[in-house]
Amino acid sequence: MLLSKGFEVEMYTGTPQGDIVGLSDRIVADLDGFVKEPDSRNVEYTTAPLWCYDRLLCALVRPRQRLRAYLQRLGDYTLIPGSTLSLGGSDRFWRSDPKNPYHTYIENTYGTKVVTASIHINIGISQPELLMRAIRLIRMEAPLILALSASSPFLEGQPTGYHSTRWGLFPKTPAHVPLFESHAHYIRWTEEQLAKGTMQNVRHLWSSIRPNGNNRPHDLNRLELRICDLVVDPIALLAITALLEARIWQLIQDPTLDPLEKSQLSPEDLVTLTDANEDAAAKSSLDAQIRHWQDGQPILARDWIEQIYQEVWPFAKQRGFSCFLSPLKKILREGNTAQKWLSQINQGFNPRQVITQAIQTTLTQEQELEDKLCQVLVA
Repeated sequence: MLLSKGFEVEMYTGTPQGDIVGLSDRIVADLDGFVKEPDSRNVEYTTAPLWCYDRLLCALVRPRQRLRAYLQRLGDYTLIPGSTLSLGGSDRFWRSDPKNPYHTYIENTYGTKVVTASIHINIGISQPELLMRAIRLIRMEAPLILALSASSPFLEGQPTGYHSTRWGLFPKTPAHVPLFESHAHYIRWTEEQLAKGTMQNVRHLWSSIRPNGNNRPHDLNRLELRICDLVVDPIALLAITALLEARIWQLIQDPTLDPLEKSQLSPEDLVTLTDANEDAAAKSSLDAQIRHWQDGQPILARDWIEQIYQEVWPFAKQRGFSCFLSPLKKILREGNTAQKWLSQINQGFNPRQVITQAIQTTLTQEQELEDKLCQVLVA
């Protein structure tokens, strides 16, 4: 038995030279399965909830293959890695749907700080109180997921000092989100925010993690992790997802892993600690010194991830997906995308050269996965 998993994947479109070009209106009109973001320069596709990791891998790769083929028909266009407007274009908003009032609010309130590309990971949990318990735990550890996924060290053609410029600048909304103690607490808090106008609608909860479902805040069926930068390597993304799933299975077996039970800190102090950890992870990712939610003691992000990896490995092995968890070791050993890109900067490359090379690497990687794995599944 496994939990269901699905992804919302936002990606930039543009030229092989790394210049981002808004094409989402044409893509959405001509291709099923793609939806607009408020700015036309990125486009989103969503995978159906699946339980099996190898099926998920194909569900990630195949829409991109379709999109790439379509972009080639439009001209010399491709998909661009990274989570920010790395090489330029942050001076203005390119509206994908000028008549949409919610998009108008977003542009006027946040500007291009929200013109980012990312991955949202959804894990199916239908029992409301178990879902809230999982959200409490994963919120405390979401900075570690950001540390693994960071891929936005550039903005406007320059390194910014962040490994995740996206999360460092992103306007988390509302500014203060409590640690939800129950489903009833979440319902009450959401209704208060809507009444005060701090949220425009039930989707306007832009935090690292949130409950999701068909009729929020009442009918919920999944945990949605929103903190990740864009992870273009599907194997790395599945490894991060396997870490999440295994951690949730550990929580299911040991409910005392709930921060409300396990931590020496108050709920309010936990929120403050986690916000600071997110900021530190946005700056330094795997090398960030953060504080553990159980006792507030300092720990390096990579060391904490290693500890959790060892704890959850038996749960992944027991349920048959440990092979998808193991590539996490490679990220810890070789660094995340942002760290690799910054290493190239230190070797004398400029951001455009780094992005151009990453575009080609991503294309090659997807072709290999499509050829090697998806054909086997079809057969």
